[in-house]
Amino acid sequence: MTKVLSLAPNHALAQNILGAVYIYTNRAAEGITKCEHSLALDRNLARAHSMIGMAKFVTGRAEETESHVLEALRLSPRDMHAYLWMATAGFAKLLLGRAEEAAVWVLRSIDANRNYPNAHFFLAAAQAHLGRMSEAQAAVQAGLALNPTFTIRRFRAGAVSDNPTYLTQRERIYDGMRRAGVPEG
Repeated sequence: MTKVLSLAPNHALAQNILGAVYIYTNRAAEGITKCEHSLALDRNLARAHSMIGMAKFVTGRAEETESHVLEALRLSPRDMHAYLWMATAGFAKLLLGRAEEAAVWVLRSIDANRNYPNAHFFLAAAQAHLGRMSEAQAAVQAGLALNPTFTIRRFRAGAVSDNPTYLTQRERIYDGMRRAGVPEG
């Protein structure tokens, strides 16, 4: 991406992709800056809003995620990645302990793409927190049908940030997944 941007520094999508790389490699503040730059170049780049939303929760500011997801969906409601954006909002709501709101977002994600396994596991965690154990267990089974190797241990290892608030909030999700019957690993 650095080479691409050296040739075309005003390429909005390239700026956004570099921002995503930063976010996924524990450099979320730099990622937000790149995504904001991509929006300065193309204010309609919906995926930049969604990436900023994700960066917000990995920096311990999950309460700011939903507004970015809503803006991404406003700009591109039928985007092929909209299911990921909805799952991002649901994940942020889980981090905040808002299981009912999380379930609504994750169900929207599943309706948009039933083949994204993590959405099913997020739904399982939300349903477990709401005491809806049969629904939680059904969501686990749907997720495992798509990704039979999913475990809480592997999910924990995939955390993209070492922010203490984010890591503490993730414990709620592991707990919900555990109660729903996701394999520990």
